Order: sequence, then C-alpha cells, then structure tokens
Amino acid sequence: MRHARRRIVRRAARLAAVGGLLIGGTMVTRAVASEPADAPAAPHTLARSAFGAGAGLVERLGSERTAGHWVGDDGRPVVAVTDEETAGSVRRAGATAKLVRHSMSELRSAASALRAAPRVTGTAWALDYRSNEVLVRGDSTVSGSDWSRLTGVTEGIGGFVRMERFQGTFTTRLNGAQPIRSTAGRCSAGFNVTDGTDDFILTAGHCGPTGSVWFGDDKGDREVGETVSGSFPGDDFSLVEYAGGKAGDSADVVAVGDGKGVRITGVGEAAVGQRVFRSGSTSGLRDGRVTALDATVNYPEGTVTGLIETDVCAEPGDSGGPMFSEGVALGVTSGGDGDCDKGGTTFFQPLPEAMEALGVRLIVAGQEDAARGAAASSPAPGTAAPGAAAPGAAASVPGSDGRTLLARLTDRRNVGPGLLVVAGSLVALAATRWIRAEHDRKAYRQQYSATWG
Repeated sequence: MRHARRRIVRRAARLAAVGGLLIGGTMVTRAVASEPADAPAAPHTLARSAFGAGAGLVERLGSERTAGHWVGDDGRPVVAVTDEETAGSVRRAGATAKLVRHSMSELRSAASALRAAPRVTGTAWALDYRSNEVLVRGDSTVSGSDWSRLTGVTEGIGGFVRMERFQGTFTTRLNGAQPIRSTAGRCSAGFNVTDGTDDFILTAGHCGPTGSVWFGDDKGDREVGETVSGSFPGDDFSLVEYAGGKAGDSADVVAVGDGKGVRITGVGEAAVGQRVFRSGSTSGLRDGRVTALDATVNYPEGTVTGLIETDVCAEPGDSGGPMFSEGVALGVTSGGDGDCDKGGTTFFQPLPEAMEALGVRLIVAGQEDAARGAAASSPAPGTAAPGAAAPGAAASVPGSDGRTLLARLTDRRNVGPGLLVVAGSLVALAATRWIRAEHDRKAYRQQYSATWG
C-alpha cells in the first residue's frame, strides 16, 4: 500500500513538472512573439480611443443627427444625438447616447452668426457639447453697451446660446516649458519640430512677429534662434529656427520642472473630457480637462479661432508652452484668464493644424531611445536636466535600464517569468528522477542483503 502511494506521488510530481515545462515554453514563445515590455508605446490612451470611436460615429451619422461627442467619466465615448433612431445606432456601436434638442449644424450656425457680428474685445465663445449650447463669455473689460449689443445678437440666434460674465480678463500669456526671451517679452518653448533639414521650436504666434530673435538667458548672451514664420491673429502658432540648425540631444523631451522631463511619442487631437497636462516657464506643470473644442477668443491683439478650451490654469510667460497627454503632443498655450492661485480657463492652439500649415513634423522618441521608456526621470551625471536646460541643450531621461534584474525577470510581459517556470519545472523533474533512482538503489541493496543473508 505504501509503495503504491509513493508511485502515485512520483507520477503526479512528474506530470506537474512536464506541465510546467509546457506552460513555461508557451509563456516564453508569447513574450518573444509580442512587443517587448520596454518597447516604445504607441500614442494611444483610453481617452484617445474613446475620442476616435466618438469621432467615427459622428462622421458616419452626420451633423444633422448628432451634436458632438466627448469622453465620459467612465472613459467611454458619449455622443449627443437628436433622435431615438440615431441613439440606437450609437448604443449598438458600444457608445453612450445622449438625446439633445439641437444638432451640430445648428450649433455651428450660431457660432458663424457670432463671428459675423461686430467684434467685441474681451469675449469668447465655444460649442459646449455636454449642455448642447453655445457658451458666450465676457470679461471685465467688456462695456455694458457692447454686452447689450452682443446679447441682442444671441437672442436673435435662439435660446441655446448662454451668456456669462466674469471678473477676469482674457489675455495672451506672453511672458516649454523652457523660457525664451526677446524684446517682445518672455514665452515658453513648445515642441521641437523639423522640416527634414532644419529643426525649429513650435510656439505661440503672439509671442513675436517674424524676425524676432530669441535668447535663452536674461543677458542676451546665448541666442536660441529666430522666428521665421507664424500666424497671429486668426491662428496662434509660429516657428523659431534654431541658431545652429539643430535642436540637439533629447529634442523629444519637454521639461516639467524639478529637473524632470516627459518624452513625447506622437501627436494627436484633443478630446472633450480628456485629462491633459500643460508645462510653462512661469507656473510649471499643471493639469486639467478639455472642456470644449473649436473655441473663438477675441483677444485685445485680435481674434483667434479653432482653439482647444480647458480648465487648466496658466499665467503670463506660459505662452507657447506644450500641452500633452500621456506623451502625446496636443497643442501649445495661447491665452486665457485667471491664474494658478484662483484657477481659470486656458486656450490652446491645436498642434496638428499648426504643423500642417507650417509644413513640419514633430520630433519624437527614436526606436532606440524610446525603448528606454517614455518617462520622467532625473538626469544622468554630467548632463543638463530637462528642467534646467535651455531649448536644444543636452538632456537625459533615463528609462528602464536602472531596473533590477529581479524586476525584469518578474515582469509578466518579458520572457523572464516563462524562463523561471521552465527552470523550476526542470529542477522538479530532475528531483523526481533523483528520488526515484535513490529509492531503486535502496531497494536493490535491501534485496541483495536479504539474498546473501
């Protein structure tokens, strides 16, 4: 009886070891066949996935049956629809439908009527998809007569235009996250871009006209570059060509303060409801949500359209600084109201539109560099930190190379776990073989002794 139990135990152990070998081999095969854990991540986030799904539904269903889309609190796409049949199509596609009274065509028609009205400095409007309204705001500089005249225009449009007054002032944020200075004032470097031959800083257009020379210090001893093209008002973007023609090392990193940086992996469109980050030379790294798209702002310097509206704060000097989400570049800071003590509204120039108009592309992490991780980290000895280096200066953003061997081996996305299972199974299999051989030797000795005895 005892021998039978031993045989059962040994067989079970051998089967477990063989099973471990098969499982471990499968894990290794899958890890090798799939993307490595530290490979550069595609510029893809939950918000961007929801944005793409919502945008696709709106495009397919048309502007007469829909009224915009946004990312819900649960991360799913929400589409505003004007009838139950369209709502059913949205739900079958896996998105959330919200019934509204006014279509996108009506909202855009209202915005066009506002643009056609006499310009009132200190006002702004945007399409509020969630409330199905056009929100018109006026700052403290708008006179009573101008506000009354604008109110008359909105009353003629319809009851879906909402008017709001506030005590702040809409201003461009003149004065990256890295500071760049000229006779026009101080701005922040945005993103590094290239036309294939030369490298540039893409920043806000209101920072300075073509021909403005920018420096990286207060004394004007170190020239960064010169503004070679741009658009403001109307749009709000410009190109500063590097004095040396090249952006230098770590051109794909934007500074976020405290000697840290974020590696940029791609460019994308912003989505209403998306969490975003902004970095600037005055107020540093700040975060918030996208609240509206296609916003129009009547700055004292002129009117800018097609902006991204957010609840992220900004202050003078943050103009031109980068806005991004999970390593994906979205826009550069244009202007707004408030500050980072009381909060406020900040508008951004969308990056894809600016790059297309300027004929440039974003400088992003290379395959080898990005494999070290799109992360913020302390600089290596002997290099300048992204938070302290001037635009184009050398900066280091170490990634996963500093991880311990154990951490790499236990990462389930690597081959390490599979190799550990294989090794453990081999040890178990060898142990069962050794135990069986040892048992057989003892049995032979006992039989041999009994025979001679």
